[in-house]
Amino acid sequence: MNVLVLFGGCSSEYEVSLASAAGVLRAMEGRFDALRVGITREGDWLWTEASADQIEADRWQDAACAPAILSPSRRDRALLVFRDGTVDRVGVDCVFPVLHGKFGEDGTVQGLCQLAGLPLAGCGTLASALCMDKDRAHALAAAAGVAVPRAFTLRAGFDGAGALDRAQALGWPVFVKPVKAGSSYGVSRVTGRDGLLPAVAKALDYDDEVIVEQAIPGFEVGCAVMGGDALITGEPDEIQLAGGFFDYTEKYNLITARIHVPARVDADTAARIKHTAKRIYRALGCRGFARVDMFLTPEGRIVFNEVNTIPGFTSHSRFPAMMAAAGMDLPAVVDYAVRLAMEAER
Repeated sequence: MNVLVLFGGCSSEYEVSLASAAGVLRAMEGRFDALRVGITREGDWLWTEASADQIEADRWQDAACAPAILSPSRRDRALLVFRDGTVDRVGVDCVFPVLHGKFGEDGTVQGLCQLAGLPLAGCGTLASALCMDKDRAHALAAAAGVAVPRAFTLRAGFDGAGALDRAQALGWPVFVKPVKAGSSYGVSRVTGRDGLLPAVAKALDYDDEVIVEQAIPGFEVGCAVMGGDALITGEPDEIQLAGGFFDYTEKYNLITARIHVPARVDADTAARIKHTAKRIYRALGCRGFARVDMFLTPEGRIVFNEVNTIPGFTSHSRFPAMMAAAGMDLPAVVDYAVRLAMEAER
């Protein structure tokens, strides 16, 4: 099978995508013929012969490259590669997008693949768009009976005094986040009125809408979910923080944070985390795979945080670690994701 791996992208999470793509490509070795298309920061699509190591080091454009696009024809099911004055049609059996953040995880690329009639590993257009939007994802999860943080949203030109009063009503601290961004870009923990407006301005650098959300006591837990009609889960994990919050630096360097897999909870709590993760996954229309992040309060309540429809796939990422704890290594996860895509297409 020819599996097209898409990576890079004109997103603030470009570097994270390269590391994840390298993990997926290594997992595909000996299982699939992996086609590689990198998307530059400027949005150019390039077929490349780069190795996983070159991609991870952001040296993928040093290898042989050529402009490429997906054929829009559903009959073709092909990648069109433009080189030496000719157009080569390379058959594609499945697309595996490893594009974090905007223009990759938000339904845009998924829609392009589905328009072209190509089986897609991971969530489809609607679920990807919904999960990327924290405000609307919370509304749907709440409608499904899942607890969510109290919050409100702001756009450019908002009433500053009104925003301060609403944040005060939530109770300090609050978290200020771009509605549609990942990897904790633009996220701030605000402990009082003086910090709110600068935090909102920072978040607006990453999106045109900002969510101000109450801080939930306790700690964050996550659960990897895979499947379509039938679902399987990994073992839940737990994020232990020495202070602050799980920001970009901690997520990718683990300076003071520690991730425990399985989470240090009793069997009943672990089962409730898995059940809630599957409930959220279904409520948002997910298929293929996703990582569902939640909070566990000191009283044992489970509160929804967010869903990552393209979680990290590096050797130290949370999704592969949770699936490994349940008995599936990364090659098996990638194989299952492609198989689910082909079954969904049939």
